[in-house]
Amino acid sequence: MKAIKHIALALSLAGAAVTASAADLKPTVILVHGAFADSGSWNGVAAKLRTDGYQVIGAANPLRSVKTDADFVSSIVKSVKGPVVLVGHSYGGAVISAAANGNPNVKSLVYVAAFAPEAGETVLELSGKFPGGTLGSALAAPVTLSNGGKDLYIDQAKFHQQFAADVPQAEAALMAVGQRPITEAALTEKAGAPAWKKLPSYFIYGSADKNIPAAALGFMAERAKSRKTVVVPNASHVVMTSNPAAVAELIETAAR
Repeated sequence: MKAIKHIALALSLAGAAVTASAADLKPTVILVHGAFADSGSWNGVAAKLRTDGYQVIGAANPLRSVKTDADFVSSIVKSVKGPVVLVGHSYGGAVISAAANGNPNVKSLVYVAAFAPEAGETVLELSGKFPGGTLGSALAAPVTLSNGGKDLYIDQAKFHQQFAADVPQAEAALMAVGQRPITEAALTEKAGAPAWKKLPSYFIYGSADKNIPAAALGFMAERAKSRKTVVVPNASHVVMTSNPAAVAELIETAAR
Protein backbone atom coordinates (compact mmCIF):
# COMPACT_ATOMS: atom_id res chain seq x y z
CA MET A 1 0.00 0.00 0.00
CA LYS A 2 2.85 2.35 0.91
CA ALA A 3 4.51 1.64 -2.41
CA ILE A 4 1.33 2.60 -4.26
CA LYS A 5 1.09 5.84 -2.29
CA HIS A 6 4.72 6.67 -3.08
CA ILE A 7 4.14 6.03 -6.80
CA ALA A 8 1.00 8.20 -6.76
CA LEU A 9 2.89 11.01 -5.02
CA ALA A 10 5.77 10.75 -7.50
CA LEU A 11 3.39 10.92 -10.46
CA SER A 12 1.61 13.88 -8.91
CA LEU A 13 4.86 15.76 -8.41
CA ALA A 14 6.02 14.92 -11.94
CA GLY A 15 2.73 16.19 -13.36
CA ALA A 16 3.05 19.41 -11.38
CA ALA A 17 6.61 19.86 -12.63
CA VAL A 18 5.53 19.39 -16.26
CA THR A 19 2.68 21.88 -15.79
CA ALA A 20 5.01 24.43 -14.22
CA SER A 21 7.58 23.86 -16.96
CA ALA A 22 4.94 24.40 -19.67
CA ALA A 23 3.72 27.55 -17.93
CA ASP A 24 7.28 28.90 -17.69
CA LEU A 25 8.20 28.01 -21.29
CA LYS A 26 9.34 31.11 -23.10
CA PRO A 27 8.47 31.43 -26.77
CA THR A 28 11.18 31.02 -29.38
CA VAL A 29 11.75 34.32 -31.16
CA ILE A 30 12.24 34.10 -34.92
CA LEU A 31 13.78 37.25 -36.42
CA VAL A 32 13.16 37.87 -40.12
CA HIS A 33 15.27 40.56 -41.78
CA GLY A 34 14.07 42.65 -44.68
CA ALA A 35 15.56 43.88 -47.95
CA PHE A 36 19.08 45.38 -48.02
CA ALA A 37 19.88 43.80 -44.63
CA ASP A 38 20.84 40.39 -43.27
CA SER A 39 20.44 38.44 -40.04
CA GLY A 40 23.41 40.30 -38.54
CA SER A 41 21.25 43.42 -38.33
CA TRP A 42 19.53 41.74 -35.35
CA ASN A 43 22.72 41.05 -33.37
CA GLY A 44 22.05 43.56 -30.60
CA VAL A 45 18.44 42.44 -30.23
CA ALA A 46 19.40 38.75 -30.26
CA ALA A 47 22.06 39.28 -27.59
CA LYS A 48 19.54 40.94 -25.24
CA LEU A 49 16.90 38.27 -25.83
CA ARG A 50 19.38 35.45 -25.21
CA THR A 51 20.55 37.10 -22.00
CA ASP A 52 16.91 37.17 -20.88
CA GLY A 53 16.49 33.46 -21.52
CA TYR A 54 14.88 33.35 -24.96
CA GLN A 55 15.77 30.96 -27.74
CA VAL A 56 16.41 33.03 -30.88
CA ILE A 57 16.55 32.09 -34.57
CA GLY A 58 17.71 34.54 -37.21
CA ALA A 59 16.01 33.45 -40.42
CA ALA A 60 17.99 34.04 -43.62
CA ASN A 61 15.14 35.57 -45.60
CA PRO A 62 15.64 34.67 -49.31
CA LEU A 63 14.07 37.97 -50.54
CA ARG A 64 12.82 36.30 -53.72
CA SER A 65 9.01 36.61 -53.43
CA VAL A 66 6.51 37.07 -50.63
CA LYS A 67 5.09 33.56 -51.06
CA THR A 68 8.47 31.84 -51.43
CA ASP A 69 9.91 33.69 -48.46
CA ALA A 70 6.81 33.09 -46.31
CA ASP A 71 6.91 29.37 -47.09
CA PHE A 72 10.57 29.30 -46.06
CA VAL A 73 9.90 31.06 -42.74
CA SER A 74 6.83 28.87 -42.17
CA SER A 75 9.03 25.78 -42.43
CA ILE A 76 11.24 27.17 -39.67
CA VAL A 77 8.20 27.88 -37.49
CA LYS A 78 6.99 24.31 -37.97
CA SER A 79 10.35 22.97 -36.79
CA VAL A 80 10.01 24.70 -33.41
CA LYS A 81 8.39 22.80 -30.56
CA GLY A 82 6.44 25.29 -28.47
CA PRO A 83 5.22 28.85 -28.91
CA VAL A 84 6.80 31.29 -31.34
CA VAL A 85 6.95 35.07 -31.64
CA LEU A 86 7.54 36.14 -35.25
CA VAL A 87 9.43 39.39 -35.76
CA GLY A 88 9.81 41.06 -39.15
CA HIS A 89 11.82 44.05 -40.31
CA SER A 90 10.76 46.10 -43.33
CA TYR A 91 9.77 43.72 -46.16
CA GLY A 92 10.06 40.97 -43.56
CA GLY A 93 6.79 42.26 -42.12
CA ALA A 94 4.96 41.17 -45.27
CA VAL A 95 6.67 37.79 -44.94
CA ILE A 96 5.66 37.14 -41.31
CA SER A 97 2.10 38.31 -42.08
CA ALA A 98 1.84 35.33 -44.44
CA ALA A 99 4.14 32.86 -42.69
CA ALA A 100 2.09 32.81 -39.48
CA ASN A 101 -0.98 31.49 -41.29
CA GLY A 102 -1.54 27.80 -40.61
CA ASN A 103 0.94 27.76 -37.72
CA PRO A 104 -1.01 27.66 -34.44
CA ASN A 105 2.16 27.92 -32.34
CA VAL A 106 2.69 31.54 -33.45
CA LYS A 107 1.36 33.59 -30.55
CA SER A 108 2.17 37.14 -31.68
CA LEU A 109 3.72 39.28 -34.41
CA VAL A 110 6.18 42.14 -34.00
CA TYR A 111 6.68 44.62 -36.83
CA VAL A 112 9.99 46.49 -36.72
CA ALA A 113 9.85 49.39 -39.18
CA ALA A 114 7.91 46.84 -41.19
CA PHE A 115 5.15 46.45 -43.72
CA ALA A 116 1.85 44.95 -42.58
CA PRO A 117 -0.06 44.70 -45.88
CA GLU A 118 -3.75 44.03 -46.29
CA ALA A 119 -4.77 41.33 -48.75
CA GLY A 120 -4.15 42.55 -52.30
CA GLU A 121 -1.69 45.28 -51.32
CA THR A 122 1.95 45.39 -52.39
CA VAL A 123 5.00 46.59 -50.50
CA LEU A 124 5.70 49.13 -53.25
CA GLU A 125 2.17 50.50 -53.00
CA LEU A 126 2.37 50.92 -49.23
CA SER A 127 5.80 52.60 -49.34
CA GLY A 128 4.37 55.31 -51.58
CA LYS A 129 1.06 55.72 -49.78
CA PHE A 130 2.44 58.68 -47.78
CA PRO A 131 5.12 61.24 -48.72
CA GLY A 132 8.63 61.17 -47.28
CA GLY A 133 10.20 57.98 -48.65
CA THR A 134 13.41 58.46 -50.65
CA LEU A 135 14.43 54.86 -51.37
CA GLY A 136 13.82 55.06 -55.12
CA SER A 137 16.49 57.69 -55.67
CA ALA A 138 18.98 55.81 -53.50
CA LEU A 139 18.89 52.55 -55.47
CA ALA A 140 21.82 51.42 -57.58
CA ALA A 141 21.37 50.19 -61.15
CA PRO A 142 19.48 46.88 -60.93
CA VAL A 143 21.23 43.58 -61.55
CA THR A 144 19.56 41.53 -64.28
CA LEU A 145 19.10 37.87 -63.34
CA SER A 146 19.27 34.82 -65.60
CA ASN A 147 15.47 34.42 -65.41
CA GLY A 148 14.93 37.98 -66.61
CA GLY A 149 14.11 39.34 -63.16
CA LYS A 150 15.97 42.15 -61.44
CA ASP A 151 17.78 42.34 -58.10
CA LEU A 152 17.73 45.69 -56.31
CA TYR A 153 20.47 47.12 -54.09
CA ILE A 154 20.95 50.45 -52.35
CA ASP A 155 23.85 52.45 -53.79
CA GLN A 156 26.66 51.93 -51.27
CA ALA A 157 27.53 55.65 -51.36
CA LYS A 158 23.95 56.49 -50.31
CA PHE A 159 23.38 53.60 -47.91
CA HIS A 160 24.35 55.38 -44.70
CA GLN A 161 22.05 58.36 -45.08
CA GLN A 162 19.19 56.43 -46.67
CA PHE A 163 19.09 53.26 -44.60
CA ALA A 164 21.09 53.65 -41.40
CA ALA A 165 21.65 57.33 -40.64
CA ASP A 166 21.79 56.76 -36.85
CA VAL A 167 24.36 53.95 -37.11
CA PRO A 168 28.09 54.88 -36.97
CA GLN A 169 29.40 55.50 -40.46
CA ALA A 170 32.04 52.76 -40.35
CA GLU A 171 29.43 50.18 -39.30
CA ALA A 172 26.96 51.40 -41.92
CA ALA A 173 29.66 51.07 -44.61
CA LEU A 174 30.07 47.38 -43.75
CA MET A 175 26.29 46.92 -43.72
CA ALA A 176 26.22 48.41 -47.23
CA VAL A 177 28.81 45.91 -48.43
CA GLY A 178 26.90 42.95 -46.95
CA GLN A 179 23.40 44.06 -47.92
CA ARG A 180 21.10 41.37 -49.33
CA PRO A 181 19.28 42.29 -52.57
CA ILE A 182 15.55 41.88 -53.10
CA THR A 183 13.87 41.07 -56.39
CA GLU A 184 11.82 43.79 -58.01
CA ALA A 185 8.98 41.24 -58.34
CA ALA A 186 8.81 40.75 -54.55
CA LEU A 187 8.02 44.44 -54.08
CA THR A 188 5.11 44.30 -56.51
CA GLU A 189 3.63 40.96 -55.41
CA LYS A 190 0.14 41.21 -53.93
CA ALA A 191 -0.21 40.03 -50.35
CA GLY A 192 -2.55 37.27 -49.30
CA ALA A 193 -4.66 37.07 -46.14
CA PRO A 194 -2.73 38.75 -43.31
CA ALA A 195 -2.19 36.99 -39.99
CA TRP A 196 -2.29 40.31 -38.11
CA LYS A 197 -6.08 40.18 -38.39
CA LYS A 198 -6.06 37.15 -36.07
CA LEU A 199 -2.95 37.52 -33.93
CA PRO A 200 -1.84 40.17 -31.42
CA SER A 201 0.51 42.57 -33.20
CA TYR A 202 3.10 45.06 -31.95
CA PHE A 203 4.90 47.83 -33.85
CA ILE A 204 8.11 49.80 -33.39
CA TYR A 205 9.70 52.23 -35.84
CA GLY A 206 11.78 55.38 -36.04
CA SER A 207 10.46 58.86 -36.68
CA ALA A 208 13.26 59.50 -39.22
CA ASP A 209 12.73 56.40 -41.39
CA LYS A 210 13.52 57.22 -45.02
CA ASN A 211 12.60 53.84 -46.52
CA ILE A 212 9.06 53.63 -45.16
CA PRO A 213 7.67 57.00 -44.05
CA ALA A 214 6.66 57.14 -40.39
CA ALA A 215 3.15 58.14 -41.46
CA ALA A 216 2.80 54.88 -43.42
CA LEU A 217 4.11 52.82 -40.50
CA GLY A 218 1.70 54.53 -38.12
CA PHE A 219 -1.17 53.91 -40.52
CA MET A 220 -0.39 50.19 -40.69
CA ALA A 221 -0.01 49.93 -36.91
CA GLU A 222 -3.39 51.55 -36.33
CA ARG A 223 -5.06 49.41 -39.00
CA ALA A 224 -3.65 46.24 -37.41
CA LYS A 225 -4.97 47.36 -34.00
CA SER A 226 -1.47 47.25 -32.57
CA ARG A 227 -1.40 46.21 -28.89
CA LYS A 228 1.53 48.56 -28.37
CA THR A 229 3.23 50.97 -30.76
CA VAL A 230 6.64 52.49 -30.00
CA VAL A 231 8.00 55.39 -32.04
CA VAL A 232 11.71 55.95 -31.46
CA PRO A 233 12.62 59.63 -31.99
CA ASN A 234 15.06 60.26 -34.86
CA ALA A 235 15.67 56.55 -35.46
CA SER A 236 16.41 55.32 -38.97
CA HIS A 237 14.98 52.38 -40.88
CA VAL A 238 17.30 49.97 -39.02
CA VAL A 239 15.88 50.80 -35.60
CA MET A 240 16.75 47.27 -34.42
CA THR A 241 20.45 47.96 -35.09
CA SER A 242 20.58 51.45 -33.61
CA ASN A 243 18.13 50.86 -30.73
CA PRO A 244 18.30 47.14 -29.91
CA ALA A 245 17.20 47.52 -26.29
CA ALA A 246 13.92 49.20 -27.25
CA VAL A 247 13.20 46.57 -29.89
CA ALA A 248 14.06 43.68 -27.57
CA GLU A 249 11.82 45.15 -24.87
CA LEU A 250 8.84 45.24 -27.22
CA ILE A 251 9.51 41.67 -28.38
CA GLU A 252 9.56 40.52 -24.77
CA THR A 253 6.27 42.33 -24.17
CA ALA A 254 4.80 40.42 -27.12
CA ALA A 255 6.27 37.19 -25.78
CA ARG A 256 4.57 37.64 -22.41
